[in-house]
Amino acid sequence: MFSSLMPQRREFFELLAAHSERVVAGANATLRLINGLGGEGENVSALVAEVNLNEKEADKIKTQVIERLHQSFTTPINRDQIHALTTDLDKTLNALQDVANALDMYSIKQSTVEAREMASLGADACMRLNRAVAALGNKSRREETLSLCKEIEEIESRADTIQHKAITELFQEGANVWQTMKMREFYSLQEAVLDCCQDAAKMIEEILIENS
Repeated sequence: MFSSLMPQRREFFELLAAHSERVVAGANATLRLINGLGGEGENVSALVAEVNLNEKEADKIKTQVIERLHQSFTTPINRDQIHALTTDLDKTLNALQDVANALDMYSIKQSTVEAREMASLGADACMRLNRAVAALGNKSRREETLSLCKEIEEIESRADTIQHKAITELFQEGANVWQTMKMREFYSLQEAVLDCCQDAAKMIEEILIENS
């Protein structure tokens, strides 16, 4: 099916790939932000602005995708699936934006080992998501794409384990109540990034199965 696509219909895949590239850029900025928190190397406000900028650029791409869906009589894959995938990518960047903006909202000045680990896993999952989206229109790369989706699901599971461990440690005897509450919420925001990546990966799997 994919090999017979008309050139103009390739635009959907190109737009989805561009959208996923913004996701990677946002995830990498978030990773640098959390890794550098409390240090002197990175400018926190500049990195938060970078995440927000990528989210805005991604919104423009999402709008383009939706406009093309309304304008096109035919689409290379189910139009509902195209809409669902670009929505999942949008949710992923929104989740990254929530993480970045939460630092100021909750006055988080220092990162933790767990926060850095989850940020790294988030960036890793987003990178694999980008590769999967970029390969989506190439039928010969189906197995590679499915493998990337499985890897994303495994990364989400690892992040879930780290989150549970981190939250358990927050509630140790003598813990500061305010610190515990705000870090629990922050870890949940980080986990949401991985959940959104997993949702996008599952949608890609659905697309591949339906068009195999």
